[in-house]
Amino acid sequence: MKLVARIPRSGRRASLAVVLSTIAVVACGSPSQPSGEDTSDGGDTTTSGDTTGDAEVLVGSFQILLAAEDGKTTVLGKVYDGPTPAAIVWEEDASAGDCRLLTPRVPLCSTPCGGSAVCVEDETCQSYPTAGSVGTVTVEGLRTEAGAASFTMDPIANTYQPGGGVKLVYPPFGEGDAIAVTAEGDALGGFSVEARGIAPLGLVTTDIELAPDVALALAWEAAAQPELSTIRVKLDISHHGGTKGTIVCATADDGELEIAADLVTDLLALGVAGFPSIVVTREHVGATTIAQGRVELVVGASVERSVTIEGLVSCNDDSQCGDGQTCQPDLTCA
Repeated sequence: MKLVARIPRSGRRASLAVVLSTIAVVACGSPSQPSGEDTSDGGDTTTSGDTTGDAEVLVGSFQILLAAEDGKTTVLGKVYDGPTPAAIVWEEDASAGDCRLLTPRVPLCSTPCGGSAVCVEDETCQSYPTAGSVGTVTVEGLRTEAGAASFTMDPIANTYQPGGGVKLVYPPFGEGDAIAVTAEGDALGGFSVEARGIAPLGLVTTDIELAPDVALALAWEAAAQPELSTIRVKLDISHHGGTKGTIVCATADDGELEIAADLVTDLLALGVAGFPSIVVTREHVGATTIAQGRVELVVGASVERSVTIEGLVSCNDDSQCGDGQTCQPDLTCA
């Protein structure tokens, strides 16, 4: 894959020892994306909703996620009356090809924002939104063990999940199959959004080792219909010490990606902590709008792998460390 020249960011920030949330799938956002990352997908589909809503403001998502390790599919949805604020601002430090090195900045508010809001920029507080009902939701295009191709979900504490009687086969769709989520509307407006099925993700690369001045090559089983999906990568090697930086990539689903040596070197220089990891995600995203903003339908499959770094020994307690060493708060032996 062709790489473009590295673009340094002027005034590189010093490392920030801040505690961030783990890589996670949340109900109001795309999988594994730090704030500030472009989550657009060339295969996105916009379907019926309230076209007066701001498509730049994410207010909710319905996520259909494949877990190959368990052979299960999870479905989870939640919609809010506004955007969810982020306490961390991710800024691009450098880029190469399809990957970017992001470093975190923590805004400061001299007057505390209190428990109902968060400081999102210096001296700027933003309130947390409230989850709301969009009425009964119908999901079409997912096969159940009973042979059905659709089911409905009603909100429980304004959260949408299949009822206990809905058992999905694995995978519940084929690559390219149409999937639709339709909400009848309630406290928040109704909508219909579509996306396409993806293939389960098979990561070919097994041993992932980082070293200065060495590019990281990743390989996976390419999609049969690569135009329908995007591969996203998040490399985080300092989370347990307070994330100091991360490499994020969004690339074509063609089976290979190289993370440039310069980016790897810069990430290592920011600092490491115990249990470094990389998450590779295949996804297709459909989107629509309601009056409050954008609602996404995310169809995804993620694989997480541990990362080896020379000289780094991860631990949960002292018994996992060598003679004379103890397990540190950042889960490293020293």
